Amino acid sequence: MSIDEVKNELPPNYEELKGAANRTSSWRERLNAVEELGQWNTPKTIDVLKHRLNNDTVYQVQEAAYRKLKQWGEDVQLPPRKTGDLIKGVTKILVRIKKSLPADHSFEEFKEKLKKMRLDVYDAYEGERGADFDTWLEKVWTSL
Repeated sequence: MSIDEVKNELPPNYEELKGAANRTSSWRERLNAVEELGQWNTPKTIDVLKHRLNNDTVYQVQEAAYRKLKQWGEDVQLPPRKTGDLIKGVTKILVRIKKSLPADHSFEEFKEKLKKMRLDVYDAYEGERGADFDTWLEKVWTSL
């Protein structure tokens, strides 16, 4: 869709898209919502995209919101990629999960429990680490 084809009214499924854009358990849903909302240039959609740009834990989602907003001529800056912990206290969260499992648990059991107990943490790091997620998580699990 070219910039001339951007729609100037709210999408019919705006509330659903807004909810998806703010769903902490799925960076993919947030990314899809940003892409779809990016076709509707209205104050409300701009607001949602600016919120994702400035507050998302996954850089890929921030970049998508930035591209859409820039395309509309909004005066926005792409935040620097976060270094360190994406989620405050993540080490403590992971230690708690590891301690809740039997001493001889496997990495797969740890990964599954993390996904069940803290999908927000799992999702944020999976989105940020991409293909390196399992390697990173296993390395962290070993070091805990």
